[in-house]
Formats: sequence, C-alpha cells, structure tokens
Amino acid sequence: MMNDPLFEKKPADSVENTSSSWDRAVLEKLLFESLREQRLRRRWGIFFKFTFLLLILGGFYYFSGFSDAQTENLGHHTALVEIDGEIDAGGSASAKDVIPALNRAFADAGSVSVILRINSPGGSPVQAGMINDEIVRLRSHYPDKKLYVVVDEICASGGYYIAAAADKIYVNKASVLGSIGVLMDGFGFTGLMNKVGVERRLMTAGENKGFMDPYSPQTEKQKELSQAMLNEIHAQFIDVVRKGRGKRLKETPETFSGLFWIGSKAVEMGLADDFGTVESVSRDVIKAEDIVDYTQKEGLPERVLKKFGASFGSSAVSSLLKSNSLSIR
Repeated sequence: MMNDPLFEKKPADSVENTSSSWDRAVLEKLLFESLREQRLRRRWGIFFKFTFLLLILGGFYYFSGFSDAQTENLGHHTALVEIDGEIDAGGSASAKDVIPALNRAFADAGSVSVILRINSPGGSPVQAGMINDEIVRLRSHYPDKKLYVVVDEICASGGYYIAAAADKIYVNKASVLGSIGVLMDGFGFTGLMNKVGVERRLMTAGENKGFMDPYSPQTEKQKELSQAMLNEIHAQFIDVVRKGRGKRLKETPETFSGLFWIGSKAVEMGLADDFGTVESVSRDVIKAEDIVDYTQKEGLPERVLKKFGASFGSSAVSSLLKSNSLSIR
C-alpha cells in the first residue's frame, strides 16, 4: 500500500508547476474571450456607424430631391417663387437661390404664369440687379408666361428694384413700397480716439487704399468719391424703375427721393398696379388656382453644415465687410 503510486507524495515543485499551468490556461482563456468580445463590439460598432451613415445619406437624398419631385407630372398651375428677408449673397433671398427657382418656374410646361411674392426691405444692389436682369431675360424667352409680383408687408428699395421687372405689381392697401434710393452707412471713431489718446497707425500703398476706414478721418475727396458712386447706382435704379413701369409711372419730385408709401398711395403713383394676394391673383388673373411653390428651400445638408460651423469663415468676413455696407434700402 505504501508503495502504491496513488499514495506517493508528489514533490512540491510538481504541484507548483501544475498550479502554474492551470493559472496560465485560465488567463489565456480569459484573454481570448476578451479579444473575442472586443472584435464583436468593433464589428457591431462598424455596423451601426455604417447604418447611421446610410440613414444620413438617405435623408440628404430625400430632402435635396423633395422640392424637385413635388413639381413632377403636374397639370396647369400657378408657379410661386418667394423672396423673404434681406437681399444679400448669403441669405435665402440671394440671386444664387432665386434665379434657379425662377428658371424652374418658367421652364415647367405646366406653369401658366409665375407669381413672385416679395417681403423684403431691400439689400444688395448687386443681388437685386442680377435677379432683375434674369426676370427681364425670362420674360423675353417665355413671352406667353407673365410674371406678377405680389407684395406682402414690404417691398422697399432692393425689393422694389426686383419688382420693377414684373408685368404687374399687386399690393395690400397697407403694404409698404418705394424707398428708391441708395445708402452707404458706417461709423467713424476718430474723435473718440483723440479723446482717449489712441493713435491709429494705418499704412497703405495707394492714396485711397484706406478709403472708408472707420478709424481714420475721411477727406473731402473721399466724400466726393462716395457720393459719385452712390449717385451712379441711384441712376441705375431709376432707369430700371422707369423701364419697368413705363407710362404707368406718375413721376413727382419725391418719386426717386428715397421716400416710401403705403400700397394705396403706391397704386395712385403708378408704383403698383392693383390690390391682390397670391390666391386672388392666381384665381382671378392667371385663372389657375393650383399653386406650386418653386422656391429653393435650404436643404438638410446646408442646415447641418451651418450648424457645425462650416460657414464660420464666410460669416466672419461678411461681418467685417458690413462695417461699411452699401445697400439699396
């Protein structure tokens, strides 16, 4: 019995080796399980990210194509394009947004005529001029389709610059129209800087390179240059109104003074033609009550990009430039 191998006492180092092997096996098993779980998590993570990306892309596709899809296979209708807010290069009332919408509205075989609804205090003379020129071109290219402007609250300055290109302008009795003028605004801080002892150090190459710098005094020559530029743009504005309104316009010394009037007075002055809304013009004038909106809306991709600051750089530059802004409003 004492010689039975089962009862033989194993050496201590043998027991330790067995224990060590067991521990190593357990550790290896735990390590492999951990690696396997990491791989699974990584795969599921990739799957969910890919799925989320597909959803985002699908949303982009849906929202970017929605406005075009809604105008497919339509019968006779009134096409509507809206200009809402200040007219500038970065907003929804910019030429890059309004012109494509007008082109789609005119080009659609089902559109009988186009209504341009305006609610704007004015803005950039460049943007307003581009839209006006495009309306003139489209009216010539599509002679059978009329373009009517319907004014909501206000159609002043740059807004009226655009409206003058229409076949007819319809207003509410209390709408505000006119302000046919040009302004350039800014600030000058030279007096304040002298009081607090601040010296402006501006170095330029070119006599007028610091033109309109708010921290430098304005010379008489610079004032004359500014006024000449304003007068030239004002003359362009007056010419557009005269061509657009023709014999309907009853000019007075105040017509092009920068004043504005309510809708009832604007009709008397020939700045507008009659009273009406989008619905009444489409129903009673165009004879096509179905209205299709061709306005180019800001899509989901643009909203996402703006939300995360993609337009920060351009906004900062625009803010800097607007310290001395030129506008027809």
